Amino acid sequence: MNQKLTPTDSRSGAQAGTSPARRIVSLLPSATEIVCALGLEHELVGRSHECDYPPTVERLPVLTAPRFDPSGSSREVDRRVRAIVSEALSVYRVDAERLRSLSPGYIVTQSQCEVCAVSESDVERAVADWTGTHPQVVSLRTADLDGVWSDIERVGAALGVADRGLETAAALRQRASTIRERAADAGYRPGMACIEWIEPLMAAGNWMPEMVEIAGGRDLFGKRGGHSPVISFDDLCAVNPEIILIAPCGFPIERSLAELPTLMKDPRWSELEAVTSGRVLLADGNQYFNRPGPRIAESIEILAEIIHPTIFHFGHEGSGWQRL
Repeated sequence: MNQKLTPTDSRSGAQAGTSPARRIVSLLPSATEIVCALGLEHELVGRSHECDYPPTVERLPVLTAPRFDPSGSSREVDRRVRAIVSEALSVYRVDAERLRSLSPGYIVTQSQCEVCAVSESDVERAVADWTGTHPQVVSLRTADLDGVWSDIERVGAALGVADRGLETAAALRQRASTIRERAADAGYRPGMACIEWIEPLMAAGNWMPEMVEIAGGRDLFGKRGGHSPVISFDDLCAVNPEIILIAPCGFPIERSLAELPTLMKDPRWSELEAVTSGRVLLADGNQYFNRPGPRIAESIEILAEIIHPTIFHFGHEGSGWQRL
């Protein structure tokens, strides 16, 4: 890996020593990773229940929890979430009292997906009755790959380290550009189906189609900046992808493996080109593809290894992804 999320470097440490502590709360895993990549982990004072990278952030107080049981099959989780949304309720709880006790100067959250993580409206409700100084809410709204880089720059600017935000985003763009240039030498672009949810069956959208294109493939379902589309098994058979990547939102590889019988029970599964050629792959959607932050660069590397294995070897197989 060319870039690591590291503790505060000497420059950020010096800056912290000459300015008041920012007291940052991050309620989104990708935002936590952005804050840490900017060298401000030491100023984090709280996190969401899903923020777990870098591992050192797990020392921080947890301020959120889901209103549904996240265990069970993808079908069961989907039903529970839909039931909550149908009642016009928030999918997540924010511990407003504990949040207030931390006296944050900044709260980083998101407004892109109401069911994926704590939203801006959830935060606004949590701080609505605060008196005195209110924290600055920094809301990420990534819809495509450019939005990922822009959000990193916006967080840097909001937290007073604009130059670092620009430098971090530029380095990530360059990593993606280098992969794009090398992938172009392959001379062909295999068709790829990226599965983001198993039951109901959904393909990946938002930034995923661009990532596939950068890595040298053709995304057969997703549209840049578009929401993840619901598809049918008939749709999957109709496009007959050369590669199938299974990376459900929020699922580690082990949980995706447990869900595979749902796909494999259809007799047409064994006839798909990706299956007969041994190009069905599972990836850690929780840690990589579904987190629009610095590790999107690693996610592109994973795609490059999968799509053009004779060209790319970044060493992610076995940890970030595996063959079926």
